[in-house]
Amino acid sequence: MKDVVQVSGLVLGFLGCVSAFVSLHIGTWKESSDYDDVIISSKLFQNLWMACAEDSTGNYNCWHFQSLLALPGYIQACRALMIASIVMGSFGLIATLVGMQCSKFGGENYVLKGRLAALGGVFFILQGLCTMIAISWYASNITREFFDPLYPGTKYEIGEGLYIGWSSGTLALIGGCFLLCSCKIKDPEEKMIHRYQTPSRGMAFSHTHSHTEASRTHSSQYGRNAYV
Repeated sequence: MKDVVQVSGLVLGFLGCVSAFVSLHIGTWKESSDYDDVIISSKLFQNLWMACAEDSTGNYNCWHFQSLLALPGYIQACRALMIASIVMGSFGLIATLVGMQCSKFGGENYVLKGRLAALGGVFFILQGLCTMIAISWYASNITREFFDPLYPGTKYEIGEGLYIGWSSGTLALIGGCFLLCSCKIKDPEEKMIHRYQTPSRGMAFSHTHSHTEASRTHSSQYGRNAYV
C-alpha cells in the first residue's frame, strides 16, 4: 500500500513540475479581449518574458522585455515565484526517487528513506504554493484591469498559460500530500519481529535473572540432600 501511495505522489509531483515548466514558456498568459471591439485588426498576448502581436493573417511579432527593473512589481515577483517553483519541484523529484521504498537508491535504511520521501513531499507542496501564488497574483491583476472602467490601456483576458499553471499547482499539492501521508502507513512486514533479532536489554536481563534463580534453587536442593 505504501509503495502505491509513494508512486502516485511521485507521478503527480512529476506532472506538476513538467506542467509548471510548460506554463512558464507558453506565451499566452494574458491575451487581448474582444469585448466591445467592433473591428479586430490584431491580437495581443503576453507572458512573463515577452509580448507579442498577431495580425489577421496569422503572422505575429514578439519582443522581449528589455529591462527587469522597468517591469511592474507583480511581474518581477511572479518570475521569481515560478523559477522557485521549478527548483522546488526538481528537489522534490530527487528526494522522492531516493526515498521511495521500492527504489534501490540510498541502500536499505528505510527510516532514512521514509524521511527523504517526506522531504520530497514538502518540496512538492512548496512548489504548488509558489505556482498558485504566482498564477493567482497575475490573474488578479488581469481581472482588476478588465473590470476597471477607468483603465486607459488595453484590456486582457486570462490565457491558457494560467490554466496550465493552476493545474500544475494542484497536481504538485496533491502529490506532496500523498508522500506525506505515505510516511504514516505501516506495512505488515514492518511490524513483524525478525527471526534473528537480538533480544532487547530488558528481555536479556529477565532471562539472566530467571537463569540465576533456577541455579540458586538447584543449589539449595542439592545442599539439603547432601546431609541426608
